[in-house]
Amino acid sequence: MGKYISKAAKDEVLAAVKAGMKVSDAAIQHKVGIKAIYRWLRETADGSGTSILEMNKLRRKNAELKEIIGLLTLERERSKKNQLRA
Repeated sequence: MGKYISKAAKDEVLAAVKAGMKVSDAAIQHKVGIKAIYRWLRETADGSGTSILEMNKLRRKNAELKEIIGLLTLERERSKKNQLRA
């Protein structure tokens, strides 16, 4: 069985990961196992019942979609300008 991690230390690790720190970096910095952190993340849910892992996945996907929309918007604007010049 592993070592005991206090609630304060666990909350500190989860807050760091939620703020954007990589799980591997948090594990090294706080001397905690990566598997333990992932288990905590799955168990931890906000008020809506969504785990931090799910929230981070959704944030990454949202950022990807925003980037795609931005690229398509730029492409559309360039196309409009080229049509006006022709």
